[in-house]
Amino acid sequence: MAIRTIRVVPDPVLRTPCDPVTSITPAVRSLVRDLVDTVDDPGRAGLSANQIGVGLRVFSYNIGGKVGYIINPVIDKTSGEQYGEEGCLSLPNLWYPTRRADYARAHGIDLDGKTVTLEGHGIMGRMIQHECDHLDGHVYVDRLESDVRRKAMQQLRSAK
Repeated sequence: MAIRTIRVVPDPVLRTPCDPVTSITPAVRSLVRDLVDTVDDPGRAGLSANQIGVGLRVFSYNIGGKVGYIINPVIDKTSGEQYGEEGCLSLPNLWYPTRRADYARAHGIDLDGKTVTLEGHGIMGRMIQHECDHLDGHVYVDRLESDVRRKAMQQLRSAK
């Protein structure tokens, strides 16, 4: 169990799609513990495995005091729309208005191999989509509208 260092853009691991977990090994159990420990900090809503340098399809979350994880999440339903500020631990101190579905539902498994469903509206829906994007090798600035994306990319370049 450890709080892990968070990778930041332009680390290539953030642009690499994650592999599915094929078996629950001691290494996967350790990864889940580290993800949960690392996300369990005020201001952190979600954390994907590739954000700590591991290319497996797992993320943890911390929404409204509920801390958990999901292995091999796949979004199977979205509805509605929300447009609001979004940030990312891998893009520190950069917040931009981002369009997302208001509701998202994902299915995956837990450490016992049992099917779990994670769903919600608002911040929970946003987090599910944001973390699944990470696992697919995308960061939220990829979803920004063109003028906002241009501004974000300029800020990223000047921050280096």
